[in-house]
Amino acid sequence: MSAPSTIDGSFRDPSGRVYIYKGRIFRTVTEFGANAFEKILKTGLLATLIEDGQLLPYSIVRDPDILSQFHNAKYVLEHPKIDYISFPYEWSFPLLKKAALLHLDVAIKGLNAGVSLSDATAYNIQFVGPKPIFIDHLSFKPYTDREYWLGHRQFCEQFLNPLLLRAKLGVAHNAWYRGALEGISNEDLSSLLRLRHKMSLKVQAHVVLPARLQKKVSSTNSAETKPMAERKGLPKSSYKGLLTQLRNWIAKLEPKGGNQSVWGGYAEQNTYEEKENFEKTIFIQKFVNGVQPNLVYDLGCNSGAFSEIALAAGAKQVIGFDFDQIALEKALHRAESKSLNLLPIYLDASNQSPDQGWQQLERAGFDGRGKPDAILALAFEHHLAIGKNIPLPQVIKWITSIAANGIIEFVAKSDPTIISMLSMRDDIFQNYSQESFEKAILQHATIIESKKVTKDGRVLYWYKRHK
Repeated sequence: MSAPSTIDGSFRDPSGRVYIYKGRIFRTVTEFGANAFEKILKTGLLATLIEDGQLLPYSIVRDPDILSQFHNAKYVLEHPKIDYISFPYEWSFPLLKKAALLHLDVAIKGLNAGVSLSDATAYNIQFVGPKPIFIDHLSFKPYTDREYWLGHRQFCEQFLNPLLLRAKLGVAHNAWYRGALEGISNEDLSSLLRLRHKMSLKVQAHVVLPARLQKKVSSTNSAETKPMAERKGLPKSSYKGLLTQLRNWIAKLEPKGGNQSVWGGYAEQNTYEEKENFEKTIFIQKFVNGVQPNLVYDLGCNSGAFSEIALAAGAKQVIGFDFDQIALEKALHRAESKSLNLLPIYLDASNQSPDQGWQQLERAGFDGRGKPDAILALAFEHHLAIGKNIPLPQVIKWITSIAANGIIEFVAKSDPTIISMLSMRDDIFQNYSQESFEKAILQHATIIESKKVTKDGRVLYWYKRHK
């Protein structure tokens, strides 16, 4: 019988670890964390958060066969499995904002119940479709009178500062956050903000002054600083007021720069005729009906129009990927307004998220998360082959390696999009043709069906990967 395998990202918490066992997700509660967990249970907070859809449900395991696999645990909890794990450096501005607001809502409800949060990491939140959910049941602890908000700096660096980077400076957080997994430091953001930004009392309180304090602490002899336990904190009402004011501020933050981007309006402005869009829709519906996928990846999802078609045809869940911030925001709006099980997240396909963190095990890369049943790569391959100079056979090999079934759209050089892409550069792509495209697919898969969908030579290919 195989033993439980540890989820590496859970190693930092002495109160418990997360495991996979027989395809199920279990969380242990150690002797170290048991006392706090028992007190939190008595408050009823966890049950309230679960009922409100803000906390991942759990059950306390009683099965002796399962308990025997976790010898050092005081309690073992079982959680439903989240099909796709995403990280804050992959979230768009509105997704990160939703996660920040959820964290603050949970913290405020906790204070009302006599409970506080021991940390404020963004990695404690995941998304099910477009809805955020808190996943760490061991982050809760009994509130201590006049305690500090111990997670304030972490909240600012992992939630607030990345949002301010976009809201104040118009810079997306994704690349920076991926390179610094703990977020964007107060010191770094403070050095970037303009004087007019620093005139804000909120920016002063949550970014500028903490940055100065941290610099002072770093340059002071540690023996001269008081331990946190000896410092005087906030009355409970002031603590709650701080959380509420921060929540109200974040709720009003919006990205700087409006809604203009290279591909954000593509879905509304592309050159497809109505008949061509109809034929593309029918092809996708036929594919989904034939494959009956649970999880679908939509590479280059744009506004999520074809993700929606896949879901309507029977796909259970779609993870959409795009590098354009406005496109991602439009896809999220589509998912929210139509209650779609669609999560649109950031991906630069030419530089996918790698394995990261301690020993490169803490945060799994793109290839290590999720096993989609099917993939849509519509109007996508030319962005890599033409836009990034990646040889077409390598592009096709990578796409077909992700899922056993999929649709890949070939975009011919006669297409207006590629004509535009080549208008300011030499055409060095002598091997880019429909013939070489088909040959590349056949190296790895069988072509089940193909269909030309535009007069300019766009062709859809339904493939099934070789076993």
